[in-house]
Amino acid sequence: MTTARESATATLLPDGRVLITGGTDGSSDLASAELYDPTTGTFSPTGSMATARYSHTATLLPDGRVLIGGGWRPTDLSADELYDPKTGAFSATGPMTTVRNLYTATLLHDGRVLIAGGWTSMFNLASAELYDPKTGTFSPTDSMPGARIFHTATLLPDGRVLIAGGESSDPASASLYDPKTGTFSPTGHMSTAREGHTATLLRDGRVLIAGGSTGGTYSYTNSAELYDPATGTFRPTGSMTTARSGHTATLLHDGRVLITAGWRGSYLGSAELYDPATGTFSPTGSMTTARESATATLLSDGRVLIAGGSVAGVGPDVASAELYQP
Repeated sequence: MTTARESATATLLPDGRVLITGGTDGSSDLASAELYDPTTGTFSPTGSMATARYSHTATLLPDGRVLIGGGWRPTDLSADELYDPKTGAFSATGPMTTVRNLYTATLLHDGRVLIAGGWTSMFNLASAELYDPKTGTFSPTDSMPGARIFHTATLLPDGRVLIAGGESSDPASASLYDPKTGTFSPTGHMSTAREGHTATLLRDGRVLIAGGSTGGTYSYTNSAELYDPATGTFRPTGSMTTARSGHTATLLHDGRVLITAGWRGSYLGSAELYDPATGTFSPTGSMTTARESATATLLSDGRVLIAGGSVAGVGPDVASAELYQP
């Protein structure tokens, strides 16, 4: 990449390029952004954000623009912006009704974006809001059953959103958001309390929940489970070959899930594949660089772009990128 960065975002654009935004280089927060072109295998700068940020969210909207929101930075976090691939420029939108970071952003079937949970200056949030790209405004919606950060949000085939785990009073709990009613409701409990895990929608409509931290120092898990929206329940599936948190999970074109990188008391360069047909994980080629808080993006041709991340705590952060070929 043109800049070393961790806790950035990576978004596959309709034309096949990947937009990388923000992050931190280990010493300062970044407002810069760049584009990866898979046809040339190169990164190039694009317009910069108005606000430096990391641990933010980036959501591809139906019209091809990208909503950038929240994140960590030294001043007000409510300044949201839109990236337009046609012009390569960012412009202001919003702002959110509540300053927040470490939240989730999920594109709904109707084109709106659900913003849920997060942290604001002193406490975790249970509140949620909706972004309407037609008006460029945020509005409150129902609150989650409990405040949480480091959770996951997964759009289900029926349009509901599964919120699972995270740092909360009940880190094994989960809930469903129904955009038709604008309300959250509890659903089945996970078999393991976890935060910093991944959640991946499988082709059959189930959700793979993998890894994460179970609380406490170095309490990383290799366990995984499946959520079935038909029954509203979780059940265990095969365990990962390596316990990890802060990793990536990418659904491949053949239906398997690629797990890469992460942290288990040290940075991980290993990778593995989950096969839904057998319910098992197996090792695959290791990365060239052990990293955590990297991005993983499925490209149009089926390869996976792994970019950036942290390799030594606060720094140095890495500018390197690599490709996984299934």
